[in-house]
Amino acid sequence: MTAQKTKATIAEEDMLFRLLRQLELTPEASQRSIAGELGVSLGSLNTQLRTAAEAGLIQISDRAGPDKRQRFTYGITEHGNAEKARLAKDFLDRKFAEYDALHAEITGVASGLVPLKSRMKLMKNNLAPIPELYVSYDSAQKLKVEAGELVSLDLTPRQICDLELLMNGGFNPLKGFLSEADYNGVVENMRLADGQLWPMPINLDVSEDFAASLEIGQDIALRDQEGVILATMTVTDRWEPNKALEAEKVFGADDIAHPAVDYLHNQAGKIYLGGPVTGIQQPVHYDFRARRDTPNELRAYFRKMGWNKVVAFQTRNPLHRAHQELTFRAAREAEANLLIHPVVGMTKPGDVDHFTRVRCYEAVLDKYPQATTSMSLLNLAMRMAGPREAVWHGLIRKNHGCTHFIVGRDHAGPGKNSAGEDFYGPYDAQDLFRTHEEEIGITMVDFKHMVYVQERAQYEPNDEIEDRDNVTILNISGTELRRRLAEGLEIPEWFSFPEVVAELRKTKPPRSKQGFTVFFTGFSGSGKSTIANALMVKLMEMGGRPVTLLDGDIVRKNLSSELGFSKEHRDLNIQRIGYVASEITKNGGIAICAPIAPYATTRRQVRQGIEQFGAFVEVHVATSIEECERRDRKGLYKLAREGKIKEFTGISDPYDVPENPELRVETEGTDVDHCAHQVLLKLESMGLIKA
Repeated sequence: MTAQKTKATIAEEDMLFRLLRQLELTPEASQRSIAGELGVSLGSLNTQLRTAAEAGLIQISDRAGPDKRQRFTYGITEHGNAEKARLAKDFLDRKFAEYDALHAEITGVASGLVPLKSRMKLMKNNLAPIPELYVSYDSAQKLKVEAGELVSLDLTPRQICDLELLMNGGFNPLKGFLSEADYNGVVENMRLADGQLWPMPINLDVSEDFAASLEIGQDIALRDQEGVILATMTVTDRWEPNKALEAEKVFGADDIAHPAVDYLHNQAGKIYLGGPVTGIQQPVHYDFRARRDTPNELRAYFRKMGWNKVVAFQTRNPLHRAHQELTFRAAREAEANLLIHPVVGMTKPGDVDHFTRVRCYEAVLDKYPQATTSMSLLNLAMRMAGPREAVWHGLIRKNHGCTHFIVGRDHAGPGKNSAGEDFYGPYDAQDLFRTHEEEIGITMVDFKHMVYVQERAQYEPNDEIEDRDNVTILNISGTELRRRLAEGLEIPEWFSFPEVVAELRKTKPPRSKQGFTVFFTGFSGSGKSTIANALMVKLMEMGGRPVTLLDGDIVRKNLSSELGFSKEHRDLNIQRIGYVASEITKNGGIAICAPIAPYATTRRQVRQGIEQFGAFVEVHVATSIEECERRDRKGLYKLAREGKIKEFTGISDPYDVPENPELRVETEGTDVDHCAHQVLLKLESMGLIKA
């Protein structure tokens, strides 16, 4: 790399190094003195100072000198320190290369001498402990008592994931939730206010009411969902972010087809809080405790095992034979040990649950060499941000002591956007990672798309098969795998290990044995409840699975009797119905829901909550408002027209017509039995009931 630099570039870099070193030694010296030490004019020095400040390498502050004249003080940022270290290494590398060349000219052989700094760099980054945000045990006991008197915030599962990685150093160099200045820098250019690389906003999102109750400088207690105090936070910043801009910059588009953008607009609090965190205790995990390691615990393990080079494999999916071959090759290429480091926090909606995945990982772990492979679980809430996520994952793995990282094709991509196209290009993540590789401090290992060559009975990189016209190339996509699991079809051993398939079949039995939800939506009086009752009877007649009807009126009476009919209360009622339906679905039953459910956003949230356990079948009962008003057995439309019922769907409040329901049924001029039979046929076509 150095040989490709011009003499002018080398001279510029040497001058920059000398400037940074001089400012470090004499941060309060006059510009005339600094220029004299560097041997440059005042004009040239001013140009260099301005360039360094604009690059985020230094900060220039005003101060009053002893002679009452205004002078400056200079501070080197973290980014500046990193750049100074890089320049110093390049200088030493050049000098050692010159020494090697001279040694070879005189003796005929290279010196074989490795710079001390290069020998120590790997040890320092890979094995030395990193800062955590926890206080000592004694201080934690005292702080826990004091925190009991503070205003408290019960964190969401995603916020708990973020807090854990803040406290244990996984998000180093962050010392807490981002300030507004840090947030703006991260959104705009992937850098904190001091210039350090950080691609993902980590903020504490809260409601407007909670934010309004706080004062800047106030300490708050951060609790888990059971009320246990995990940390305290000093609120230094409070602001309302531009979420549309955040979506565009961080995720590439303000498109709610992206799960993180949907979360941003429809679930996250409207106000962001920023401030430093003081850790009291880590969140308690009752599952796979022996597999969960903090960054410093992994670094200690690597020290004990003598692992100076470690390649990390990020995954949120079960491991199949292609993944095993890929990781084998990556470890061999890097001449490193292998860390399988799957995410067990929050992943993409619809992914296989982490309990099943970890059982799959453990089932195939003995296929790897025990002495050179380890597995640890990462409690990370993924954002599916593609290129930025890849850089983020690299920084996190560096904090965990890894030296190499496998970056996949379409790494952390969320799938298709609203136009049916991929959110990110297949190699965007690798390209962005490669741009920042040196600053991240971890070496990228390119993901190779592995396919099975039948004639040679082995996996090979798809782009390296030269005789592809003369061999049979086999592969099974994720969609095809899910279809085979859903229909109970064979999954060949060349694709996956029998142990993995057995675990997947436990969690994902054939669709005809899974729980599912049928969700009717439509105007009041459209016929939802009548069709739902008929469908329930038909499914109970078939037998095989318990069937539960969650009719709007019945739920109102038994589950939501205290709620009114405001938008907020109607949303809460639908969310309750969705939660109960998800529990029924998870446990292999059939839930039939028949609320009005007028808002598309709420219906989408219910769908996401249910689809992680089974199928969600949305049925739009498309009866016109005129027909519903003509039927009006309860006289509700008449009261709404007279203004006696406020916010009535279809009259004084909107109804979001489903754009892509699984089924749309017309009830005008059609009997109930026919409508229910249409639903049965749809369930049969989806494989949810047997013909």
